[in-house]
Amino acid sequence: MASKWNSWYLRGSLAILGIFSLTALILSLVRIHDVAQPSKDKYGLVFDAGSSHTSLFVYQWPEEKENNTGMVSQMFSCNVKGSGISSYANNPPKAGSSLQDCLNEAMSVIPQERQRESPVYLGATAGMRLLRMQNESAATQILQAVSQTIQKYPVSFQGARIISGKEEGAFGWITINYLLNSFTQYSAKERGWIRPPSANILGALDLGGASTQISFIPAGLITDPSEAIKFRLYGFNYTIYSHSYLCYGQNEAFQRVIRSILNGSRGDEVAQPCYPKGYTEVINPASLSGNPCVKPLPSTASLANVTLVGKGNFSLCREKLRTIFNFTGSRDPPSRGFEGTYQPRVNGKFLAFSAYYYTFRFLNLTATSPLATVESAIQVLCARTWEDLRTSYPQEKLFHLKNYCGSANYILTLLLDGYGFQNDTWQDIAFQMRAANSDIGWTLGYMLNLTNKIPAEAPPLLKGHPEAFWIASLFFIVATLALCLLTLLLHFLL
Repeated sequence: MASKWNSWYLRGSLAILGIFSLTALILSLVRIHDVAQPSKDKYGLVFDAGSSHTSLFVYQWPEEKENNTGMVSQMFSCNVKGSGISSYANNPPKAGSSLQDCLNEAMSVIPQERQRESPVYLGATAGMRLLRMQNESAATQILQAVSQTIQKYPVSFQGARIISGKEEGAFGWITINYLLNSFTQYSAKERGWIRPPSANILGALDLGGASTQISFIPAGLITDPSEAIKFRLYGFNYTIYSHSYLCYGQNEAFQRVIRSILNGSRGDEVAQPCYPKGYTEVINPASLSGNPCVKPLPSTASLANVTLVGKGNFSLCREKLRTIFNFTGSRDPPSRGFEGTYQPRVNGKFLAFSAYYYTFRFLNLTATSPLATVESAIQVLCARTWEDLRTSYPQEKLFHLKNYCGSANYILTLLLDGYGFQNDTWQDIAFQMRAANSDIGWTLGYMLNLTNKIPAEAPPLLKGHPEAFWIASLFFIVATLALCLLTLLLHFLL
């Protein structure tokens, strides 16, 4: 009787075992489907070929997009040794070879399997715009030289070109608002990304060596369509005012002030109110010739060397700087900037970067301060002697140290007299150079905008199961094995 019971028990157990096994087999075969693999990052490289130097930035973003725009972040930056590429007008091949060290470093941080698909762009700004005006052939040869260098690397070269001042300003505006999360915010209530209030959108103020840009969303309509730029980012449309003033960059402004000082001067020594007391500099007036930003000296002007003698005079420096502007009708309706350029009245908060930031960092004024406090600090700076400055700032480059008084006064003149900021709007300006671990400039905005044109790739798929089905399958397999062991144990014991 026991033997018969054991036989029935064994048969029943085997039947149950078969059911479990069949169920596990069906789950493993029928419910199989594609499973997405973890996303791989994509990479892009942008050269910022400015008037005084060139920098390389490497950006990365996931293959998936948020509202059709890549989520781009900076992963690497490199400053190219030497001057800007426009300085190689007499030796274009050297402009190309100057990029090699930074390119080599970039190749070491981008995964090898991603390099050949990584787009590379070179954007040249105001320095090359000026060179093109002076010597178009030299500008073309420089762009060809840098292109040939980049094409030697295993990357997807997309071209080297001179970008417009309007593009430079607009892409800087994109960078600022992207880094400060002005375009998108995560909403727990909506369980997704939403557009923040427009009041959070900042304007951009960029001051380079050869040009300066202002970009912002006006309070009303932009009545001059030629000054408007439209973008679509993260599923939303934006229309901004953006204008670039060529020849109003910091270095070009200094050259124009010197030209103004030399105009009608007599003798071999001339006062330079923007230089510190005790500082002298010998220049040859002929060195100003050929610069399209500087009016030629009269044919009767002496070409003998002239010594510029620093006076450190805040008021006279501002006065001399105003002479390089044309403010006629600047505040007349319709609203205007300077040089007869249309500009709506400034609106909202602004972030000032590049030379704005570096000058105000030296003055320890990057935190928002009343205009009176700023003017007082600049007056104190201009009154300091050259010997005092050199002793107090031994690590500072002499070129920058001699120009801080002039640079600070130029910024005041540009923002107040040029763009129309006033006492009540001055504190709407913040001075900043980095945000969210990225440099502020036009290159990130350029890369971000271009990701709209880079197709989003679907993540690679493999045949497999989601986690829940793997857990269920493992449960049945373990249960089956346990039942099998129990059956064998009972079979031998009974």
